[in-house]
Amino acid sequence: MERLLKEFIYFLSVEKGLSNNTLESYQRDLRKFFLFLQGKNIRDVKKISRAVITDYLGEQKDKGLAPSTLNRNLASIRSFYQFLLKEQFITENPSLELEAPKTEKKLPRVLSLEEIELLLEQPETGNTIGLRDKAMLELLYATGIRVSELVSLNVNAVNTKMGFIKCNGKGNKERMIPLGSAAIRSIREYLKNSRPKILKARDEKALFVNQQGKRLTRQGFWKILKKYALKAGIRRDITPHTLRHSFATHLLENGADLRSVQEMLGHADISTTQIYTHVARSKIKEVYNQTHPRA
Repeated sequence: MERLLKEFIYFLSVEKGLSNNTLESYQRDLRKFFLFLQGKNIRDVKKISRAVITDYLGEQKDKGLAPSTLNRNLASIRSFYQFLLKEQFITENPSLELEAPKTEKKLPRVLSLEEIELLLEQPETGNTIGLRDKAMLELLYATGIRVSELVSLNVNAVNTKMGFIKCNGKGNKERMIPLGSAAIRSIREYLKNSRPKILKARDEKALFVNQQGKRLTRQGFWKILKKYALKAGIRRDITPHTLRHSFATHLLENGADLRSVQEMLGHADISTTQIYTHVARSKIKEVYNQTHPRA
């Protein structure tokens, strides 16, 4: 099974172009499943029945795993079996027609325009690190890209003259996203007066670098965001994805069409983008209730 897992991960990496984080997630889910199988003395993929997978999911549910986690585990098992069937390691797929646990769709947390403005004002632009942080925050809110996409950007992916960035998203799919004037100003200022001082003549293609002159990590940006949220007095728990959610919601609230937002976010399916329309509607209802004299 370990050999088949290695072949499956290689297939996902080379043919599907999935990110390292996604590959690690598949490996974790499937190794946990394999441990369950070992406990049942099952060591052949051909001997795994639908009932065995159902028992596994039931055991995980009894451990208190959330429906969303169970769904991800089932999705990993299904993908693994689709690969085995495609490569003719098996003749039947026992994961077909298994019903996924129902999950409650939670509306994404978003920041208000006032909170966004407050957050973006926090970096001190009189120093090199503040200029870098300001550019990162402005870029993230201006484009709605994922934090993994932000830290993966190279200098040549940004065109401040034409006002867009070129971003490689999930499945290595490239998309072009426009930049607003505030983000363009901050990026230009960072590239002119901050990045060269941080690098000190070192050669580095990454757009955003840490104080050692190396590519900034996701964890590094996470800490930076937490620091400025605290400084801004935002008590709610916010993540880099909160800025992505806020970007999409604010666009829709101000009249952007759903297809354009889908394109900018890099969603393969428009149904993923539609959740932001619910957020925008709930905001409209809140405004109505607060302002209409007969609400």
